[in-house]
Amino acid sequence: MNEHPSSTPPATSGGSGFDERLSVPWWWYVPAVFVAALLGAEIHLGYPGIRSWIGYAVLVPVAVGVLFWLGRVRVRVGAGELRVGEATLALRHVGRVEVVQKADKQIALGPELDPAAFLLHRSWVGPLVRVEVTDPEDPTPYWIFSVRDPERLLAALGR
Repeated sequence: MNEHPSSTPPATSGGSGFDERLSVPWWWYVPAVFVAALLGAEIHLGYPGIRSWIGYAVLVPVAVGVLFWLGRVRVRVGAGELRVGEATLALRHVGRVEVVQKADKQIALGPELDPAAFLLHRSWVGPLVRVEVTDPEDPTPYWIFSVRDPERLLAALGR
């Protein structure tokens, strides 16, 4: 009798997993800090003494925090589920998977978009992935979300 689990995962568990954070590009922090420092300088000119530094102390961390918050979303495949942000979908309910290239995003997010679909779009990420939902209890026809490496996601989903 074999005591070790099989090295090939069952069909509903997907591949070895996928984890991607949809963070903003690193260079976005440079203009954000510059704009925050410029606004801080406006406050600096209006107040004497220690109060003049409050603009810098508040606005620079807020600018960095906003960019960090925008890029906090993760796309994960593991433990028998697909997780996009806070939404989860069991892999057994994943139907047809289609990659939408950057050039076709406008059509996929415009005239072709079903209003009942789950959408998580990050404009700084190139391609989208459209995942059909086969759960009869779920009113969502499909999920469409941004991902940087769609081929790795397809491999993790077992496609």
